[in-house]
Amino acid sequence: MIHLDAAATTPVRREVLEAMWPYLTGEFGNPSSHHALGDAAARALRAARATVAEWFGCRAADVVFTSGGTEGANLAVKGLALGSPRGRHVVLSAIEHPAVVESVDHLRRLHGFEVTVVPVDSAGLVDPAAFAAALRDDTTLATVMLANNEIGTVQPVTELAAIAHARGALFHTDAVQAAGWLDLRLDRLGADAVSISGHKLGAPKGIGAVAVRGRLPLEPVLHGGGQERGRRSGTENVAFAVGLARAVELAEPGRVAAAARATALRDEFVGEVLRRVDGAVLTGHPDARLPSIASFCFPGTAGEAVLLGLEERGVTVSSGSACAAGSDEPSPVLLAIGLDPAVARTAVRFAFGHDVTAADLGTAVQALEATLASLATLR
Repeated sequence: MIHLDAAATTPVRREVLEAMWPYLTGEFGNPSSHHALGDAAARALRAARATVAEWFGCRAADVVFTSGGTEGANLAVKGLALGSPRGRHVVLSAIEHPAVVESVDHLRRLHGFEVTVVPVDSAGLVDPAAFAAALRDDTTLATVMLANNEIGTVQPVTELAAIAHARGALFHTDAVQAAGWLDLRLDRLGADAVSISGHKLGAPKGIGAVAVRGRLPLEPVLHGGGQERGRRSGTENVAFAVGLARAVELAEPGRVAAAARATALRDEFVGEVLRRVDGAVLTGHPDARLPSIASFCFPGTAGEAVLLGLEERGVTVSSGSACAAGSDEPSPVLLAIGLDPAVARTAVRFAFGHDVTAADLGTAVQALEATLASLATLR
């Protein structure tokens, strides 16, 4: 089976499992316990935090371990908005992940925040001028994802963060899809908070992190024993934190070369699909795009039918966000870039892992052609 759904998840790397194993077995201590087992766990947690902090380019104290991207987005969005006394207005883009959208809606419904949604163009890009116009004197937070999980478009986050800061607002970016492909250092992005999920880059499901700049007030979402410096209560998941740290250690040294390789393979794949499949429509920005994502619409053919046909031919893909799997509604992201709902329902996303080969993608193109030909005979 050729796995071209890496935007949904990636396999846990062997080196990550090996790093985690001691803390799932003999070194099982609670890092808050004051004895040898607890001390060993606490040391491992400190080392993992330091590694992840180095990757983000921040202090170890600025890293909060979470259960994944969804909790990270909730903590960053709700935590910064509620922790800031500035005002009760939030700005977000029209193509944010549901974790961000629902967090902002929670602020609106339960805390009286006003919300402004900034539109995107047909390629999924936020216009910096439109973003600037959406900001107000009482804007406390703006949140724009670094790279979209469905169409792959990469936003000018550094520019947007600078615009937000010039108006006195904080800025968060959901970098879940960008992890392992783009530079996530806070000083490069200019963001006040960056959230990631481990299972997108070879760590297990159930671990993530948020980097929060400096000593910004952060209202916790989870309350209890005051772990993570009071910002995220609950017994720390030491083994998974160690796994996340090992995953970023493995990803970063070869990241630039891996991104260049994937970009070349992606561009070749896109060209082949557009050349060999009549009517195929590439969604997202042609250039400002993650190296790993190629998303198409095939008007007249249901995306779910293409998924099934490809799986029968040994290729796993997605019709969009895994978080919306099973929904009959067209993707809000595809509607936001101006696609007709009928066309949006034909979407298929191909998302590559770091180990994808030209042969894999050649097989995928052949399988796509065969699937579409087979479906055409049924119409």
